[in-house]
Order: sequence, then C-alpha cells, then structure tokens
Amino acid sequence: MIKCPKCETRLPESTINTSRLEACLACGVMIRADAFPALIRKQSAVQTGELLQAENEASCFYHPKKKAVVPCSVCGRFLCALCDVELDGCSMCLTCVEAGKNQRKIKSLENKRTLYDNRALSIAVVPMLFVYPTIITAPIALFMALWYWKEPSSIIPRTKIRFIIAIILSLCQIAGWLLVLWFFIR
Repeated sequence: MIKCPKCETRLPESTINTSRLEACLACGVMIRADAFPALIRKQSAVQTGELLQAENEASCFYHPKKKAVVPCSVCGRFLCALCDVELDGCSMCLTCVEAGKNQRKIKSLENKRTLYDNRALSIAVVPMLFVYPTIITAPIALFMALWYWKEPSSIIPRTKIRFIIAIILSLCQIAGWLLVLWFFIR
C-alpha cells in the first residue's frame, strides 16, 4: 500500500500515522507517512456486506449505494465509513475538511506558518548594509525576537538560533547607537 519514496519498499502499518519520523526497514531513510484511516483499515467480508445500503437506510452523500454510518458534524451530510474523516473528535466530510483548511477554521490542519525567526533575523541584518536604518530596525528586531520566542517556529522542528542571532545583532546595533549618542553628547 504505502511505500518508501526512496527504495519503494512497503511500509509496515506500525510506521503509518505516527507523530514522529520512522526509519524505513530496508534503506533506513527517516520518513513520516500519514494516510487516511480508511486506506489502512482492514475490512472483513461481513463488514463489507454491512456497508451496502439497505432499502430503508440512509445512504452516503458521496457514495449512494453505501450505507451511511455517521453525519458530518459541520454540514450534516451522511457519510459512509470511507468518507468519514475523524478530526479533533468530530466526523467530517472531505469538503468540510478542505473548506476548514482553506478558511483556517481547523487549527489542527495547519499547512504553513509565519517564520518569525527569519523575519527578526532579516530585520536585524538587512539594514546593517545602510547603517542608518538600524536605529529603527534594531529595536523592532529585538522586540520581534522576544515577542515571538514561544510561537511555533515551523511545521518542521527548528532551533531558536535565528532568534538568538537576531537578539545579539540587535543588542550590538543598539549598543553602537548608544555609543555614538554618548560620543556626540560628550
């Protein structure tokens, strides 16, 4: 079913839908495989027969010949076991999941983040080329680095080194301006 992108070896089910990177058993490359539960769910012959719609039962909105097992908690459409996406304890259809992702209403479906560490570092470094803007940008970069320190940095885990460099550069720029100011006052 799901294969390693490097060596094309089938991944065991224990490595699918985990929150951490797993090593491929054949080539050792670290990967994370996420799949819809219906893709890896084992269905027996009895279960498959029960999924077919009977005469007086509700059918799936997307598969009219299949028996509905749950309504979508957002739009109310009836869903079969294949269409049911469980997210944050709610059953949702794919249309509502996609709409929630696009409208950013579902927080657990985050697909991009603002990288405040990169912004703070660029605000600290780029104005150094022109020197004079640093009188304004150094405090802004310092503020951003400290204010967004605890914000999630990226979907892929990163270190705080960019924040640390931005703080050090900003403090050096502020200290330089204070020395210039002290020199002119004296």
